[in-house]
Amino acid sequence: MCDAGEISFDLVIDKQIAFNVGYGASKPLRDMEAFAMYWHAEGMKSAYGGTVTFNGRTYIVTPGKSYGYADKNWGRDFTSPWVWLSSNCLVSKKTGRLLTNSVFDIGGGRPKIYFVPLDRRLLGVMYYEGKEYDFNFSKLHLHVKTDFSFEEKETEVIWHVRQENIHAVMETEVHCLKKDMLFINYESPDGRKNHNRLWNGGNGYGIIKLYDKKGDDLVLVDEIEATHIGCEYGEYGE
Repeated sequence: MCDAGEISFDLVIDKQIAFNVGYGASKPLRDMEAFAMYWHAEGMKSAYGGTVTFNGRTYIVTPGKSYGYADKNWGRDFTSPWVWLSSNCLVSKKTGRLLTNSVFDIGGGRPKIYFVPLDRRLLGVMYYEGKEYDFNFSKLHLHVKTDFSFEEKETEVIWHVRQENIHAVMETEVHCLKKDMLFINYESPDGRKNHNRLWNGGNGYGIIKLYDKKGDDLVLVDEIEATHIGCEYGEYGE
């Protein structure tokens, strides 16, 4: 289901920071095939080095500028809606500096456990200069709440996500131009192709506001400019 052309690559991946999603991808639940779809981001912050050759032209990949990512999805079906947002090209508006030990990753939509769909839920994390802010709904002790929406406009698409746990709040808004995106063709293991309008891009940009909770007050940790955001959204039936 791919376009015509030739591509090859010779790359080395340095997976620097992982997002371990918790019990949802643990061995007992994998053995029981409890979830329709599993996700693990072994390298949500990764540095790639080497070359990519596309239609006879070779591109050099430099680790310090690759803003790389590596994850894995597996199971018997995909989630709908499908949400994914991630970047490690982050600049603090507080200091104006690149955050060299930071990354955020948001994924999910409507997970199914034993074929029963749950409410709209996301897994999310912000790794901010060595401190992890976990917004993983499967970790019940964190009391995670998530709201998200997606807008399609004439020239761009927009994600809005608000995540909250007992310690912190993260508000994320991401934009991506349609001209920089494509529709991914994913076929499920049973041979069906349910996602027919799954937006996918790597040039998203946006703002992340990260807060600590202090009693009933929110204290701004940082407002972060994010670029080179990997971004996806799609729903069955579109």
